Amino acid sequence: MAPTIQTIGIANGGGDCPGLNAVIRGAVRASIMGHGWRVVGINDGFDGLIWTERTLPLTVESIAGILPRGGTILGTTNRGNPFHYGIEENGKTVLHDYSTTCCDNMRKLGLDALIAIGGDGTLTIARDLGKMGIPVVGVPKTIDNDLSATEVTFGFDTALHVATDAIDRLHTTAESHGRVMVIEVMGRDAGWIALHSGMAGGADVIVQFLNAGLVDEFEIALSPVLLGAGLRLFDGIDPSRILLEPVETIRSPLVTHLRYAVRRR
Repeated sequence: MAPTIQTIGIANGGGDCPGLNAVIRGAVRASIMGHGWRVVGINDGFDGLIWTERTLPLTVESIAGILPRGGTILGTTNRGNPFHYGIEENGKTVLHDYSTTCCDNMRKLGLDALIAIGGDGTLTIARDLGKMGIPVVGVPKTIDNDLSATEVTFGFDTALHVATDAIDRLHTTAESHGRVMVIEVMGRDAGWIALHSGMAGGADVIVQFLNAGLVDEFEIALSPVLLGAGLRLFDGIDPSRILLEPVETIRSPLVTHLRYAVRRR
């Protein structure tokens, strides 16, 4: 028979994201009101499992009013990998493995299971802790929508709407000034924000960088153009090293067409 769960921990890691507090609230209310469990909040990613003074009890009263709030009440970090935790020692960064400490502190805190809210990095850590015997439930959180085994990650919809709204507002500015607008959005190497917001916002061209050399040549009219930020982590390319080179300008009474080559600086 499976052991009875009495206490769970909740941790989130990586960048903050729309909906984090909503997930924390939902998990706390379901745990306490639906199952009668005790809930412990783990602050600052997995740091709270390394240094247990960074934990706090979560109650129905303590999470009241957090639903519309941005960020996360638990704090977060994208540098706290317990398997490779960097500590400054004598002017140098030394990596330490605190994974066993996390497992030991789970037992000391009386935690029977862990809810890990995060993206690729956080859920990779959670998976590895699971392999060490910690029961883990992963909640897919990322604006990039780049996680497998789920159709849509929470945070993506809000990011999509914000990007689309920005593109909608730039249409009239582009028309008023007679200029081409190049818009860069986030999204790591997946490019979902670029693709969806570009389609929703009526972009003439959606560019996602797929290699480090000559990426493409494209022709655009005077209206917003979406420059996908997909290359930010792809092949180690820095977006500041990308150059849009004008190749050809074709003017007509109605519209000016510009042909660009996208090259690495």
